[in-house]
Amino acid sequence: MGSAFIHPTAVVSEKAEIDSSVVIGPLAIVEDNVHIGAGSTIGPLSIIRNFSRIGKNNTIDAHVVIGGDPQHTAFDGSESWVRIGDNNIIREATVIHRAFVPGAATIVGSDCFLMSQLHIGHDCVIGDKITLSSYVVLGGHVEIGDCAVLGGGTGVHQFLRIGAYSMVAGQTPLRKDVLPYSMIGGNPVRHYRLNSVGLRRAGIKKERYRALEASFRALREGDKEMSGVPDTEEVNQLREWLSVKSNRGVYGFLCKD
Repeated sequence: MGSAFIHPTAVVSEKAEIDSSVVIGPLAIVEDNVHIGAGSTIGPLSIIRNFSRIGKNNTIDAHVVIGGDPQHTAFDGSESWVRIGDNNIIREATVIHRAFVPGAATIVGSDCFLMSQLHIGHDCVIGDKITLSSYVVLGGHVEIGDCAVLGGGTGVHQFLRIGAYSMVAGQTPLRKDVLPYSMIGGNPVRHYRLNSVGLRRAGIKKERYRALEASFRALREGDKEMSGVPDTEEVNQLREWLSVKSNRGVYGFLCKD
């Protein structure tokens, strides 16, 4: 353990690997098999459990618990991990469980904004630049692509995929996969259209945007091959995403199942 700034009331294992620039707040707990990278801050009353790897410049607020055992009745205590990238903001009372699969990891990428009181279940894989609003709940084995945004109170069934650059409306109960680049919500839940604001902010404009418009028209009409749609980077990524077998199926569109 380095010479990090550790509040006198914190309990920090001498076996933890902590960069000298890390700040650990009052009454926080850091267990043995933990790595915390340069520039990171651990807030008051937070707990970083064994088998947690936290990268650089992460801001972890109060009452956060990272690396707790997976909530699975068959878990046998095997070694598994939580791996968190760099430059994330993890707000108060968020819980991130380590993986259920032996040797595997629950993963949070980099540059994510995880708001307050989230639950991220075992074996989830969260990409980069993702925003999870308050009270989002992810079941086990959920995958979320880069730059996705989930509105507050969204509940996600286990083994689902949420595609990159998608936008999920608040309070949406997700039981099927969400297409990349899409907006989804409503009751019943349906894809509405492209996430136009998010795509344009990401620089996906002009011909690239029009190609995605054509791909969504094709999908609405039942053309899963997206015949005749230009082979842009985004369209090819969409085709690749669709080629992966879904565990739960993919939601339909507002005007067509």
